[in-house]
Amino acid sequence: MTASTDHTAAKARHTLISVDAMGGDEGPAAVVAGCSLSAKANPDIAFVLHGDEAQLAPLVAKRRELQGRCDIRHAADVVRMEDKPSQVVRTGKDTSMWSAIEAVRTGEAAVAVSCGNTGALMALSMIRLKKLPGVNRPAIAVLYPSSNPQGFNVMLDVGADVRADADDLLRFALMGTSYARNGMDIARPRVGLLNVGTEEHKGRAELREAFDLIRDQRESAGFEFVGFVEGGDISGDAADVIVTDGFTGNVAIKTGEGTASMIGNGLREAFKYSPLSRLASLLAYTSLMRLRRRIDPRRVNGGVFLGLNGTVVKSHGSADATGVSAAIRLAAQLSESRFNDKLAARVAATLTTEETPT
Repeated sequence: MTASTDHTAAKARHTLISVDAMGGDEGPAAVVAGCSLSAKANPDIAFVLHGDEAQLAPLVAKRRELQGRCDIRHAADVVRMEDKPSQVVRTGKDTSMWSAIEAVRTGEAAVAVSCGNTGALMALSMIRLKKLPGVNRPAIAVLYPSSNPQGFNVMLDVGADVRADADDLLRFALMGTSYARNGMDIARPRVGLLNVGTEEHKGRAELREAFDLIRDQRESAGFEFVGFVEGGDISGDAADVIVTDGFTGNVAIKTGEGTASMIGNGLREAFKYSPLSRLASLLAYTSLMRLRRRIDPRRVNGGVFLGLNGTVVKSHGSADATGVSAAIRLAAQLSESRFNDKLAARVAATLTTEETPT
C-alpha cells in the first residue's frame, strides 16, 4: 500500500532509506518528524516507511517535505521491546521491522533504520541478510565523542553479542578500520584493544591472543595498532578505533551517556542557584551550547550493524526527532559511500592475505 506519493519517481531520484516507523519508545510521530528533518537537510534521500498505514498516513500528510519522497508500506504488527528475538524470527513476518529489513534484502532500499528491539533487529538482520563471508559474529559500531581531531572514535562491539573470542576481536578490528577509513576519511586508522591495563601481560587469555592477531594484521590491512587501551581512552585521542566485546562495549557507552546526562543536569542546577549564577549562565551561553552539542548523544545516534550483506542502522529506542534524524543522516552517508561493499572487500582481502585498497 502507498499513500499519496510517487514511489517510482522517488526511487529513481533519491537514495532510498527503509525505516521501521513503529519501533521505539516515542512512537511513529517521532520517527516521521525525524524523517522530515532529514528530508529538509538532504534533498537526495527518500523513504519507505513500514508500519500501520492508518497511523502513518496522517503524520506524513502534515509534512510537506515528505511529499513525493515517502512511500508507506503497511505492516500490521509491531516488534515490542520485550519480545524475544527467537519469537520474532519465528512469527514476525507481518511486523514493521521485518518489512524494513526485507526492503534491503531485495535491493529495493539501500539501508534500513530502526529504533526498535536491538536483539530482534540483529536476529532478523542475520537471518534475512546473512553474514559476510569470513564474519563469525556481526558487531554494532558507534561513533563515540572524543578529543581526536575528527571529534569521534569508532567503538565496537557495543551490544550485538556479549561474547567475543580472539578471532572475533580481530574481525571487529578489520571492520572498525574500514568504518573509520570510509566513514571518517582516516587514511590509516589507529586501533586500540580495550583492556584493564596497557601492559601486554594483562587481561584475559582471549585478549592477549587477540593482541597478537591484530598486531600481525596491521600492515596488510593498512592500520596502526596502538596495543591495549583503557576505559579513559574511549573518549581520548590514543586511538581512532576501540575494539571490545559487546558486553563491555554496551556498558561503556551507557555509562558515558548517563555521565553526560548527569553533567548536563548538574550544570542546569548550578546556574539556577542564585541571580549571579543565572547571569553567569547568560554570559557563558555560547560556550555552554557548544558543550551541549558536543556531548549530546542524540546527535551521534545510530549504531551500525557491521558484518552483514546489507547496511542496518540501529537508533536508540528513546530517540526523539533529532535522534532519528541523526541515525538517518548516518545511514545516508554510508549508503552514498558504498560502505558495505568496501567493508566486505576489506574483510575478504585481509582474511585471504591479499591486500585490496578501499
